[in-house]
Amino acid sequence: MSTSTDLSGTAAVGGEPPAAAGRARLSFARYRDLSLVPVLLVLCVIGFIVSPAFLTADNLLGVAQQSTELSLLVLAQALILICGRMDLSLESTIGVAPVIAIWMVLPADGGRFQGLGLLPESFSVPLCLLVGVLIGALNAFLILKLRLNGFIVTLGGLTMLRGLQIAISEGQSIVDLPSSFTYLGRASWLGAPAAIWICGLLFLIGGAALAWLKHGRALYAIGGNAEAARTAGIRVDRITAVVLILAGLLAAFAGILYTGHYGSISANQGSGWIFQVFAATVIGGVSLNGGKGTIFGALTGVLTLQLVVNVMTLGGVPPLWNQFLNGAIIIIALTVSRFASGEKQE
Repeated sequence: MSTSTDLSGTAAVGGEPPAAAGRARLSFARYRDLSLVPVLLVLCVIGFIVSPAFLTADNLLGVAQQSTELSLLVLAQALILICGRMDLSLESTIGVAPVIAIWMVLPADGGRFQGLGLLPESFSVPLCLLVGVLIGALNAFLILKLRLNGFIVTLGGLTMLRGLQIAISEGQSIVDLPSSFTYLGRASWLGAPAAIWICGLLFLIGGAALAWLKHGRALYAIGGNAEAARTAGIRVDRITAVVLILAGLLAAFAGILYTGHYGSISANQGSGWIFQVFAATVIGGVSLNGGKGTIFGALTGVLTLQLVVNVMTLGGVPPLWNQFLNGAIIIIALTVSRFASGEKQE
């Protein structure tokens, strides 16, 4: 008996015709994409009840800007998870890439932080992005060429890069930053922070690539069944390597926006962010098993987390509860996703 396999590597089997199975999967995918939209609306209502200041332009723009750096990490992680991998080192890349870039361009007598002064300050942004690319390339080499366990590799990378960040910065915040490095995090375009426009554009590009580009759709095939994708002629390792490198680039760019937003680089910049990244991607419908999820769903996951924190803050709830809430949201989302998808319990 033959089976028909879709792009994500899943087969339509059983009594249901392939076309009907495809429609069912498409219908459920749409539901998952939009499942957090009602939640966002409910949060807006609750926020307005808690404080009338919630629906003001200043508050909503503030929530959006605070979401930008995290959203770029979520975008990177979503792409990686869809193709069946994960990267824990993203939370360190957002900190170590700006530190290395500033270390290379600041002069040795530039103040409290002693840099190397090897390149002009105008090179700081390209240097930061290059560091992100190199980190992603190193992960790709270790995982795809040496065939090391991706979880252990990126966990080791998280620890190693965090240590490098602290060692270079000498455990202190770096405040003497070039204006070119902080511009994007501080600038406003058309009445809104530039970071919001940039992140919106990147999410739009990412979503369009997954929906319409051949290599974008191939991520679902790789995440669903890498061997079947390889048999079908998809260059699995090459595409996965590009995704890992792109993720490093996005994390470094997130570091630029975060640094510009707050005007300094702290020694623990990005510490603990990986938990929020996974919380946002999971509740946004991106599967930890690969092959499922959308960029729009991941974006709604970020907005949900940030709105929850904002409502709690306006309601006077101590921020110490945020980490507990993020963990609870992950568990609830996994449980709902498990039963809503009709998967059998093992």
